[in-house]
Amino acid sequence: MKKMVSYLTLSMLVATSLVACTPNEDTSKDKKEPVEDVKTIPLSDEKDKYLSEVDVEYAFEFAKGMEEYKTNEKLGYRTAGSEAERKTGEKIEEEMKKIGLTEVTKDAFTVDSWEFEKADLSFTDTAGKEYLAVLGGYQANFDTNGVKELEVVYAGKGTAADLEGLDIKGKLVLIDINQREEWWINYPAYQAHVKGAAAVIAVQEAGYGEVDPDALNAQDICGPDDAPAFSMSQTDAVELKKALEASEQETLTVKFDAKSTVKKDQETYNYYGKIVGKDPDSYILLSAHYDSYFAGFQDDNAAIALMLGIAKGMVDSGYQPEKTLVFNALAAEEWGKSNSRYDWSTGAYNQIFNIHPEWVGKTFANLNFELPAYEHTTEDEIRSVYELNNYLTEFAKEVPTVAGVYKDGISVVSPLRTWSDDFSFGIAGVPALRNDFQDSEFMKTHYHSQFDNEDTYNADALEFHLNLYGLLTIHYDQTAIVPLDFTTRLQAMKDLIDADVFEQASVASDHLTKEIDQAIASAQEVNKKVADMNNEYAAALEKEDADQAKKLYDESRELNSGLLAAYKYAEDQFVRLTWEDEPIFPHEHAQNNVKNLAASIEALSTGDIATPLDEYLYAIDNNWYAYDFDQEVFNYFTDYVIKAPKEQLMWGAGRIVDHEDLFDTIQSLKTKKEQTKPDLSVEITTLTNALDRQKKLLEQTVTDETASVKNLGELLSELK
Repeated sequence: MKKMVSYLTLSMLVATSLVACTPNEDTSKDKKEPVEDVKTIPLSDEKDKYLSEVDVEYAFEFAKGMEEYKTNEKLGYRTAGSEAERKTGEKIEEEMKKIGLTEVTKDAFTVDSWEFEKADLSFTDTAGKEYLAVLGGYQANFDTNGVKELEVVYAGKGTAADLEGLDIKGKLVLIDINQREEWWINYPAYQAHVKGAAAVIAVQEAGYGEVDPDALNAQDICGPDDAPAFSMSQTDAVELKKALEASEQETLTVKFDAKSTVKKDQETYNYYGKIVGKDPDSYILLSAHYDSYFAGFQDDNAAIALMLGIAKGMVDSGYQPEKTLVFNALAAEEWGKSNSRYDWSTGAYNQIFNIHPEWVGKTFANLNFELPAYEHTTEDEIRSVYELNNYLTEFAKEVPTVAGVYKDGISVVSPLRTWSDDFSFGIAGVPALRNDFQDSEFMKTHYHSQFDNEDTYNADALEFHLNLYGLLTIHYDQTAIVPLDFTTRLQAMKDLIDADVFEQASVASDHLTKEIDQAIASAQEVNKKVADMNNEYAAALEKEDADQAKKLYDESRELNSGLLAAYKYAEDQFVRLTWEDEPIFPHEHAQNNVKNLAASIEALSTGDIATPLDEYLYAIDNNWYAYDFDQEVFNYFTDYVIKAPKEQLMWGAGRIVDHEDLFDTIQSLKTKKEQTKPDLSVEITTLTNALDRQKKLLEQTVTDETASVKNLGELLSELK
């Protein structure tokens, strides 16, 4: 699972997510009204048999066993393309065969591999004793070739201002960082790199690793392999800073023994096994990743164990599926592509875009798993694409409770986020979902630290998820037509039209809203047709009328294919990303920029510089980073999105709408903020020109979006 975002984009996301709550027991929470025409299949003998075979202890033991192989003897790590990842993949392959999966397959693909072997830093502390600090690593090349003496210098947060006047050439630069609320590791690492530093040593002051002062943290680096960074605990940083201060010098000589190796274009493997159904060419895909930082008990050992536990429960119960169940263990989720903003979910992207693109159009759903053996909140969440929200909300009412966990039931939230493998499957055209976890305290405390170990294990939570997702797999399997409801996405698109901004930009929204309403009407008719056919199919299965079930299933293939094609079209046309990797509708990009540019111009016209700097300009595209880093750094991390080839961007390719570069204006305003009655005419003119461009972009985007909604409506109309 991948990186968190700033408080700004996170609050925007919470405001725009669609949430439906389905408690397992009566609570005082508001309940979503049942969706008309959506019916679910009652618990059947097959489901009862599966539940009786659920083996939580098996899943736990396999999760623990995944810690056998590691790249770093002291810390763990099972990284992309490493020997530890390869051996763990082979272990999973053998287990798939052992539990009875068939057609077990090893899919090779290319990654940039990373082996993090060690990073041991020692120095003389204030008591005159040798102090050893074991550091964590980021994906970059750095090799001391044994113990090497280097100088360390402390540089605050590692911003351009912090490095001003410091001699850091060839030195280790110690910095404090909060990646949740400020910036990612790539910015200070590259800032130090261009100033000639040997490497950055980052200390998480907050945001991650809050569980303990001894916590290290690891993340994807989102940068080039020649700008190295390491992670140090707060405990060790305190001692190092004391020694630095006691030295009465700007630097302190330390001994460093480190080896971190990135190699381009290396081979690694995804694995899958099947339970072949009556229809061998129609799939339900379950997935989890097997690479990890540290021991990775929750992220993602327990998820692999959940997936295999479901598979074992299916096999042991004798379940004979209608469709083919595919259990897919994915490599290189945490990282797998050097020098890319979108450097995670490499295994999933390759699996569905390059290795098995033929799965698109044949796969009912992807059920992806992350961190499932921990009760993140008292209300369990399923995060899904918009089109599955209503179906899952109804299904969730049937999931049996497990004492001690999720007393507030289950909620279904949409849309998917980019931080895990389901997003790659989703945008490829496979309707996807996963167990959610991202808004929990675990992300601030244990996530991507050495404290993500078996001490976090909650057997009840894992049992609940074995029940939930095993039953959901059967539920999907006993559905003839993929239950995609397009009204949810279309209504969200309509709700996220800011009428005031459209009016301000002189962009009409009525044509777009009219097309949305027409498409919703068509989608509602399709929903009824799908519900009726699925109910007939379910009834035939319940009566064990195999001939009728097969007849209905065969008759539904054209409608099923049409729905999946319409879904893929919607993903292609309507899923874009902010510069903080949050999914948005296309018009939201320019809409956000128009709003913030207009507000900035209005404030500057009254002589107010602080408000645009503090509230508006940083929220426009990638300009957050113009405040604290040199233009060379800002341009580097903007251009590697704007100018990079598709194969470098992977699942992020084509998802960024535009970029409005305000670096010079922000620097100018920062300078003039300290002046008395400065002339702001140049800045106002620059922002006015930018506003005009964004208004035109909004108009063009809305024109394109309107045409796409019309096309989607026509696709749905043909299906009804």
